[in-house]
Amino acid sequence: MAADIASHATIFGLDPLWLSTAILILSYAAIMTERANRAIVALLGAGVVILSGVLDQDQAIAGIDFNTIALLTGMMLLVAICKRSGMFQYVAVWSAKVARGSPWLMMALLTLVTALVSALLDNVTTVLLMAPVTLVITAQLKVPPYPFLFTEIFASNIGGTATLIGDPPNIIIGSATGLAFNDFVINLAPLVLIVLAVQILINHLIWGRKMKVADADRARVMAFKPAEAITDRPLLWKSLFVLALVIVGFVLAHPLHLEPGSIAMLGAALLLLLENFGRSGEEQSHSVHLTFGEVEWITIFFFVGLFIIVAGVEHAGLLALLADHLIQATGGDLTTTTLAILWASAILSAIIDNIPFVATMIPVIKNMAPTFGGPEGLLPLWWALSLGACLGGNGTLIGASANLTVAGIGERSGVPFRFVPFLLLAFPMMIVSILISTAYVYFRYL
Repeated sequence: MAADIASHATIFGLDPLWLSTAILILSYAAIMTERANRAIVALLGAGVVILSGVLDQDQAIAGIDFNTIALLTGMMLLVAICKRSGMFQYVAVWSAKVARGSPWLMMALLTLVTALVSALLDNVTTVLLMAPVTLVITAQLKVPPYPFLFTEIFASNIGGTATLIGDPPNIIIGSATGLAFNDFVINLAPLVLIVLAVQILINHLIWGRKMKVADADRARVMAFKPAEAITDRPLLWKSLFVLALVIVGFVLAHPLHLEPGSIAMLGAALLLLLENFGRSGEEQSHSVHLTFGEVEWITIFFFVGLFIIVAGVEHAGLLALLADHLIQATGGDLTTTTLAILWASAILSAIIDNIPFVATMIPVIKNMAPTFGGPEGLLPLWWALSLGACLGGNGTLIGASANLTVAGIGERSGVPFRFVPFLLLAFPMMIVSILISTAYVYFRYL
């Protein structure tokens, strides 16, 4: 129906399904060539979606996930202020001393911490906190930061899979099905531990064995005193206070009927107030300009454009069409349907945003309840959808919000993230995690 309504408004009366799909493919192709900045490509693609009539402006704005944009912006502001206190330098020095200056142990430690924090918070917040620490550590040890940032992307998406609040697809699935926090932990955390262990082994084989640190650099790092990294103690206590409030807000977001984006924005506003309270108007203006200048606006506007492009194909019916064909192809067999959802979710989540895909699949799966003996018979399908959507995001640079967030932080610090090199390494590693998930789902649920 949506496609029929849109077809009257599209340019030259073109089929909105084919038109929106062509815009999506061309946008992705342009991003892969890296001839133009990805934010430029996404905004141009979004503009074409509106100008061609696939969406009107109101529909395009409605397609932007404000929660994601607000979460990213709010946490970037918080991190920008926290960084001035020396908090991240403190954590970096402490971590390096715990690992005794060994880059391999440091990578393994950061991977585990990232996964754990991502399970308790969301993965975007986690990488916003971890990436600055990582850049400080690698600078002190004089080792390349890219492998560390790459592994943290994977760890954040893997760790976020374990809980209800760790990744947006799980929040959507939990809300639609009534599955609780403990349900996700009991059913998905065991698999996450296995995938994480394999990931750490792969990291060691690819990078860990090759990393060397000069004795002088190791000795210099071991001589550091973490407490000396703190440069502004009053700001540190203000930052810790607000961060604690934000984390409590994330944990209580569901019962309070609040979204993480709203909590992050409120936390950023509160910390801005505390930092600037008592200063003159001119000093406040300079401080606020400095803070807002730390936001990764390229990442923010890339998401704005991408959300509109994906909303175009969703409105035109592409996602629903793919979901329907997927279910028809399985012939109503539980095992085939479950594994098909797992793999389709993984592949598609590496290409398009997993939030609209999961939202599209939920009613499709719910309608299959009579075929599989009622709502309880759908549990394998829900776990397959969650695993595919969350782990599949590791497959490409634009597969998950955390990926682009780390890429933006890295590029600002002179660490380039390129689409094709990331794809060639990340996609096979993502496939390994889905193969492990396939065995887990098959032997536990089917």
